[in-house]
Amino acid sequence: MATNAASYNPIGKETGPVSGKPPVLSNETKDAVKHAASSSTTGSHVPGQDAGSKVGTAEAGTGEKKVKSEKELERERKKAEKQAKFDQKKAAQANATPAATSKSKEKKAKAEKKAEEEVLPPYIEETPAGEKKILKPIDDPQYKAYNPIVVESAWYDWWEKEGFFIPKFKEDGKVKDEGSFVIVEPPPNVTGNLHMGHALGNALIDLMIRYNRMHGKTTLWLPGCDHAGISTQSVVENMLWRRQQKTRHDLGRTKFVETVWDWKHEYHQKINNVFRRTGCSFDWTREAFTMDQNFSAAVTETFVRLHDEGIIYRANRLVNWCTKLNTALSNLEVVNKELSGRTLLDVPGYDKKVEFGIIVHFKYEIEGTDEKIEVATTRIETMLGDTGVAVHPDDERYKHLVGKNAVHPFIPGRLMPIVADTYVEKEFGTGAVKITPAHDPNDFALGTRHNLEFINILTDDGKMNENAGPYVGQKRFDVRYTIQEDLKKLGLYVDKKDNAMTVPLCEKSKDVIEPLMKPQWWMKMKDMAAAALDIVETGEIKILPETAEKSYVRWMEDVNDWCLSRQLWWGHQAPMYFAQIYGEENDGADGKLWFAGRTQEEAEAKARKAFPGKNFTLKRDEDVLDTWFSSGLWPFATMGWPNQTHDLETLFPTSVLETGWDILFFWIARMIMFSLKLTGKVPFTEVYCHSLIRDSEGRKMSKSLGNVIDPLDVIEGIALPDLHKKLLVGNLNPIEVERATKYQKSAFPDGIPQCGTDALRFALVSYTTGGGDIAFDIKVIHGYRKFCNKIYQATKYVLGKLDKDFIPQKTAKLTGKESLAERWILHKMTMAARDINKAITDREFMRSTTIIYQYWYNQLCDVYIENSKAIIQDGTPEEKQSAVETLYTALEGALTMIHPYMPFLTEELWQRLPRRPDDATPSIVLAKYPVYDASMDDPASEEAYELVLGISKGVRSLMAEYSLKDEGQVFIQTYDSTSHTTATEQIQSIKSLSGKGVSSLSILSSSDSRPPGCVVFSVSSACAVFLHVKGRVDMDAEIQKASKKLDKTKQGIERQKKILGDKDYKEKVSKELQEVEINKLKDLETERNAFEETIKQFEQLKME
Repeated sequence: MATNAASYNPIGKETGPVSGKPPVLSNETKDAVKHAASSSTTGSHVPGQDAGSKVGTAEAGTGEKKVKSEKELERERKKAEKQAKFDQKKAAQANATPAATSKSKEKKAKAEKKAEEEVLPPYIEETPAGEKKILKPIDDPQYKAYNPIVVESAWYDWWEKEGFFIPKFKEDGKVKDEGSFVIVEPPPNVTGNLHMGHALGNALIDLMIRYNRMHGKTTLWLPGCDHAGISTQSVVENMLWRRQQKTRHDLGRTKFVETVWDWKHEYHQKINNVFRRTGCSFDWTREAFTMDQNFSAAVTETFVRLHDEGIIYRANRLVNWCTKLNTALSNLEVVNKELSGRTLLDVPGYDKKVEFGIIVHFKYEIEGTDEKIEVATTRIETMLGDTGVAVHPDDERYKHLVGKNAVHPFIPGRLMPIVADTYVEKEFGTGAVKITPAHDPNDFALGTRHNLEFINILTDDGKMNENAGPYVGQKRFDVRYTIQEDLKKLGLYVDKKDNAMTVPLCEKSKDVIEPLMKPQWWMKMKDMAAAALDIVETGEIKILPETAEKSYVRWMEDVNDWCLSRQLWWGHQAPMYFAQIYGEENDGADGKLWFAGRTQEEAEAKARKAFPGKNFTLKRDEDVLDTWFSSGLWPFATMGWPNQTHDLETLFPTSVLETGWDILFFWIARMIMFSLKLTGKVPFTEVYCHSLIRDSEGRKMSKSLGNVIDPLDVIEGIALPDLHKKLLVGNLNPIEVERATKYQKSAFPDGIPQCGTDALRFALVSYTTGGGDIAFDIKVIHGYRKFCNKIYQATKYVLGKLDKDFIPQKTAKLTGKESLAERWILHKMTMAARDINKAITDREFMRSTTIIYQYWYNQLCDVYIENSKAIIQDGTPEEKQSAVETLYTALEGALTMIHPYMPFLTEELWQRLPRRPDDATPSIVLAKYPVYDASMDDPASEEAYELVLGISKGVRSLMAEYSLKDEGQVFIQTYDSTSHTTATEQIQSIKSLSGKGVSSLSILSSSDSRPPGCVVFSVSSACAVFLHVKGRVDMDAEIQKASKKLDKTKQGIERQKKILGDKDYKEKVSKELQEVEINKLKDLETERNAFEETIKQFEQLKME
């Protein structure tokens, strides 16, 4: 049975409130959108039927003309008098004030209409949590128009409670015969709010998951969060200082970690709530966290196993040190800022900006002589760690100095050997290079080769230590300035010049990175990277788009060993134990004194075996591991590894990894390496890298710019003042808040309008080309809310055509009784099903939205629903029944086809449709996805009905061009028997689609003469449309208007010919762009011919 059916809507009446046209999807749909723009601004099907429509009235079922009663006639008379008075009043107002433009009148009318509309009270959901939604009648005030708050309410709790998202297996525990489709969620950092990048990725993943679930596969989307070591610890430390003016050291490690866990539980739930609001069909029973019990066991197992194999090792090397966060970083966590010359940068911990992009020249005295040697550096403060000077062995200027010592001016007793090394470029600078082995990667190598002293001059928090002589305790960049003054006092300062350079910054804190010597845990990457590279090059893992795969290959071919240690408290503590042997020197950098253990007992057993008879104590390493180490285990540790679980056996490897290309090396490469090494299998067979979302100005979204968009703000809407308030909640400094406020005023002058989840998801998928980055535009997303209303109102119309006792056919198969319009829409439906299945499979996501948009908007709503009115009004009972059956089938296919994009709206509407006999499907979540049906593939009917549509388009075009609103006399002349038969048989459809202004419509054969007094619109070589205009338009004015347009077109043709004829143009411009310009010329020539024909027509009409 049809439930909660909408009230009937007479032909030509709008079925819903004003909602506007949806935005352009792509170039393929521009024509469709232009048509939408010229139609009613309502979200309903397009009006345009005869004013005398009987659909939805008492006589609609009989076809008899109803005689109006005296009361009805009196009511209409009073209504007409009231309207006349209103019109007179409006006319008087217009005469009393300057005439407003049509645009301002339209805006005023809309404002007045909006003011008249009843303000609805807040929606209250009456459905108990987890129960199936109680559907109210669709004519309820809350359901009059599409309202995302109403539509999205209650469904997710029911889906989750019913277990629709849990993977289904066969009785023997194996995946279903249709196969499996598994994705593990890229775990967001448990550091607070999700952003539009998460929303984009999840919209794409949920599309693929729901699509494959509807195809009957065993489907799993596994949720989870990452502990995000540096980010989370930084956020909690900042919070602790703001609230209590305490540091983590005030709390101690145990208490601080407990605090982080409390914070994690609070914010983790907020993240999950956003996932639910955005419709993500996760199996929550399998939710994972990178620091839960099983995951921690997986991390320990991995580290111990790789250490025992010698892949993980201990080394005292230069690391990227963040003095703000007090931890080492991998190269991937460092952002290199390019400077062209002198630049002042903000550095955490400094009130004033610090000077970079300069090179300072100064001199060292040579021991025992009056000579000096000039060197230069971009980091003058590091000269306190200098232990040598290098020159080229063939440089005649310095050969006599090799083997002598330079004298340090500030560190008493420090002599610095002058060495010869081919690393030095004779022609660069002075040809002499200062060597700071403990603070520069290149100098590290020089120092190692020449056995120089490695002297660290910095504390972990960026101050000078005891090795810095008189500068001990001073901040590093304060010394940058004072040391230059001190060199001047000694006469050793030469000068300072602009110098292009790269400044390494911590991605998290924006602190300037210092290379420091630290004993750390390192992981050998070469062999594992080679295996991970081979698996991609052989095609066992496919990375899309191709640009991402090329980047992956480049990085894997030049990979460096990975520094695993992080000097944090929040994270996986390294399962390494240091043996402190009594009576011996114990060097923490000596890897032979360290032992890996899944437990301390295991490590102790290894130590006793290594040091028999010696007394020692074990101390666990305080460092934690890089977050990406645990994240690299995500695809298989979430399935239970290292335990052999059912999930690991049946659902691993996973199917697809969907993520941003910016973590291709951080995460994707490492997952592949770990999976191959530890499981012997690939972690997934496909990687799809989505684009980055940038703001409307093309900038990367960041908190400091204030341009990070919360998906909930787009879903629910938010006022501009409330957007401003959210800036004050975070850690932005006043300057950043001011800058972000300015951006918000510019980008969202009226705040962010309520868009709803379904519109947001569809918009994000439609953005996804697999190419460049995405420019975020809230207007586009809000436009898709109007598309949602179009779907909503179209479904209301169909529900209104289903009798309360309507029962659909058992299957959607053809009955053989379908009209041409029905065969056409069913053909379009099956072709859309064919194309969208291919597009999703090929990961052509934007194209998939174009396909479903065109089917819904251009074909179902704008054409078939409109045409069905005429069939239902004027057809026989059998024709009416067939039309309604097709309405049901076309709508059912449309809803199921778009469900993976718009889960809430489609469930709300699908549940109101009656089920086919024997169909017990409880939810559209589990309904079958439309597939190509060859029996509906009917190109002959498509061609015939396209002729009907072409004719009606020609009629509307001519009526609009010559501003005829009524009494249109139309002639259709056909030039072959097939088109003549089609036009004759479909004359009612043509009338229906041509608009109300047509008063007569005649069919002419090819043998008939051209109708006099008419202008013509050529539909095709098989047909033309003629509109009688003689006596209704000013011929001379029309000729003059067409002549002006013709002159302009001819000028355009000459310009195009000049461009295409240029020799340089042909040589320098690509063939693709040349083809575009050639097509422009063809279009202009067609336009010229049309204007010439128009002028010719009017000249003939004047003579008739």
